[in-house]
Amino acid sequence: MQIKYSKHIETRLALRKIEYDLPKRIYEAAEERFTDTETGHTIAVMRAVIYGKERAIMVAYRHEDADIKLLTIHPLKEGQKENRIQSGRWRKI
Repeated sequence: MQIKYSKHIETRLALRKIEYDLPKRIYEAAEERFTDTETGHTIAVMRAVIYGKERAIMVAYRHEDADIKLLTIHPLKEGQKENRIQSGRWRKI
């Protein structure tokens, strides 16, 4: 299995000044995983230090044959994860 980055996530990493290997670390060590019912993607969530403080960060990904493609990354705002779970958009795996 190989972990690949989409062009979108690479753009996001540069734009948001996020270290390049953080999405891969989140995918590998995620504390929680969800299915996004709106997009069909799988979501990995982990707390990590970003911009000088610890925050929950999500990485959306999908399986492509034997590989994993990481699609996008973003820090979650306070309550954002809970709101997505409560609304039914994210279902815990």
